[in-house]
Amino acid sequence: MSTPMLAAAIVLSVAITFGLRALPFLIFSGERKMPDWLQKLGEMLPSAIMAVLIIYCLKDVPDDFTGVGIQKLLAVLVVVISYHFKRSTFLSIFLGTAAYMLLLHFI
Repeated sequence: MSTPMLAAAIVLSVAITFGLRALPFLIFSGERKMPDWLQKLGEMLPSAIMAVLIIYCLKDVPDDFTGVGIQKLLAVLVVVISYHFKRSTFLSIFLGTAAYMLLLHFI
C-alpha cells in the first residue's frame, strides 16, 4: 500500500470514528431528550461489559489452573474490589490488567 493510500485510509478512519462518537451528542443536544430505554442501556452497559470481559478472561482457567489460572483469579479479584470501591470501569480494567501482567511475570 502506498503512502498516500495509507494516509487516506487513516484520515477516513479518524473521520468515521469521530463522526460516530459525536453523533449521539448532536442528536440529543438541546431540547431533545434521550429515550428511557437508551438511558437504562447506558447505565447497564459498563457492568455488562465488565462481566463479559471477566468471563472471557476466565474461560481457560479449568484447563491450566496452576499455570495462569491463579494469576487470572487474583486479577479478577483486583477488578472486583477496585470497581466496588471506585465505580470506575476504566480504572478497574487498567488495575486488573496491570495486576495480571505483574503476577504473570513475577509469580
